[in-house]
Amino acid sequence: MSGVHWLATETSHPARDASRRSMRAVASGQKAEWLALFSADAVVEDPVGPSMFDPDGSGHRGPQEIDAFWEKTVGAAAKVEFTIRDSFAAGSEVANTGVITTVLPDGTSIDAEGVFVYRVDSTGHIRSLRAFWEVDRALGTLG
Repeated sequence: MSGVHWLATETSHPARDASRRSMRAVASGQKAEWLALFSADAVVEDPVGPSMFDPDGSGHRGPQEIDAFWEKTVGAAAKVEFTIRDSFAAGSEVANTGVITTVLPDGTSIDAEGVFVYRVDSTGHIRSLRAFWEVDRALGTLG
């Protein structure tokens, strides 16, 4: 398994298209490409609420914080893969359901099953990325 496994609808929608670009950039380790997808006032909440990546649960706001989030997550991984089973677009948002598999440098993997919501602005830049997954549930998949 590698990259992005898209099992959902292929129907184009600005938010769906942005989410797919985001996943491809992450899966291929293209940090600059990923960061360029976000608006200047974007917020990343992954996961939503307090976590080891965001202790106060307020999200990663703006380019510097989103860059730091990459370093703590994608930058620390050997590989990140996405399996998206379904995708629901409405208005300026899309909610994708599936699993993000992160492989650590020691070969250990963890699966975060959840709902991944992207909101875009009028230019197609990501204004909000909200990932709904449960840390304890994901930690139960360590293997």
